[in-house]
Amino acid sequence: MSLRIGRLPDRTPVKLTISVEPELASALADYAAIYAETYSADEKPEALVPAMLDMFLSSDAGFKRARKALHARASKGE
Repeated sequence: MSLRIGRLPDRTPVKLTISVEPELASALADYAAIYAETYSADEKPEALVPAMLDMFLSSDAGFKRARKALHARASKGE
């Protein structure tokens, strides 16, 4: 059978535990407060961080090039 979409990738969330400096924790709390004002939706900072990281990584052209090269080397067995 042939379907338009291929098999979906693993979407099982991976839990990471991090520690941040107090200043960053305060900035994240402020961001969550501003988010709540903007969208009328309360979200905890820890719920916003994955989207922040995703946006950061997807906008970093140097990271994208280096990651592509890394995976190319890995697939060649280097």
